[in-house]
Amino acid sequence: MSVSNEPTLKPERPFFSSGPTAKFPGWSLDKLKTESLGRSHRSKIGKARLKYAIDLSRELLGVPDDYLVGILPASDTGALECAMWTMLGPQPATVAAWESFGNVWIQDAVKQLKLKNLTALDADYGEIPDLASIPQDNDVVFTWNGTTSGARIPNTDWLESGRSGVTINDATSAIFAQEMDWPKLDATTYSWQKVMGSEAQHGMLILSPKAIERIESYDPDWPLPKLFRLKKGGKINQGIFEGATINTPSLLATEDYIAALEWAKSIGGRQAMFERANENARILEAWIEATPWISNMVSDPAKRTNTGVCMVFGGDWYESLSDEDKAGVPKKIVSMLEERGVGYDFNGYRDAPPSLRIWCGGTVDAEDVKRLLPWIEWAFEEVKASHAN
Repeated sequence: MSVSNEPTLKPERPFFSSGPTAKFPGWSLDKLKTESLGRSHRSKIGKARLKYAIDLSRELLGVPDDYLVGILPASDTGALECAMWTMLGPQPATVAAWESFGNVWIQDAVKQLKLKNLTALDADYGEIPDLASIPQDNDVVFTWNGTTSGARIPNTDWLESGRSGVTINDATSAIFAQEMDWPKLDATTYSWQKVMGSEAQHGMLILSPKAIERIESYDPDWPLPKLFRLKKGGKINQGIFEGATINTPSLLATEDYIAALEWAKSIGGRQAMFERANENARILEAWIEATPWISNMVSDPAKRTNTGVCMVFGGDWYESLSDEDKAGVPKKIVSMLEERGVGYDFNGYRDAPPSLRIWCGGTVDAEDVKRLLPWIEWAFEEVKASHAN
């Protein structure tokens, strides 16, 4: 039996997944250009559309002119692992992690690359390790924004200008929502299906001149799969960064990404995207602060994301539950709201503590965030009442 009045106003677009994320407002299939479909990606039009996606990404992100921007297979994972496999080895390395995906990069470094001089620097969900402890001559792999914990780096002060080590930055849930400090970043990766809400399976790799020099001067001890081979004749393969992808991309996915980029440009570019994400996160944070039975997974406000905000439960009633029942609370809330078409896919990540994770990136409308919150309150009271019965 219901114990509270069910809200009536639903989000217009109930898409709150942290990846693939919501399409941009007004998205529809008829907004995608189709001239490239059914054509070879090596054709004039195919290469031109891939190059346009690269150029528009560079423009919107403010990437320096002497950096290279390329499209790689296998989403952010493929791009990040390509950077690790082609660049790590000649200097000591630190892999810093504070959530699930960062820990995958640690496992890559330990079990696959078996780096000889490696430091794994990790922290629990909601925290960030002491990044200032990383030596400046170490190569470093880090995740700018913890996709599954909601913890982001507050700044790049721990990276000195002119440091000898290369920096490999997994920026997939940060880029287009948070400004990148390009002079301190050597390899930056992201996927189309995160902040831009585009289709998955394609990743972007952005290389600084220092990264290019490392790749050209260094041949790893391990064999490189074809998908990771960035050199041709001992030099960086410029074609990869001009639309000649290593393997066959989806031109339909490319057109979808281009449509998202053009939308972002039309509303004011990355600054407008930053503002939309900040406003969404502000609305959500104000609600968290006013709600006694929920809190941000990240205790330090300076380290809280403006994209995938993660929330954990508390209060006397919740703490009285068994671990199994605690884990069931967010799952039940998400299930109830999905059944009603109110909100989709906002449960916490499977390896994270029991939680809710609401995407606040720029493709989400603030009004939809506002409309979701009363429904969460209602569902929580319903779950609580069901336990009492």
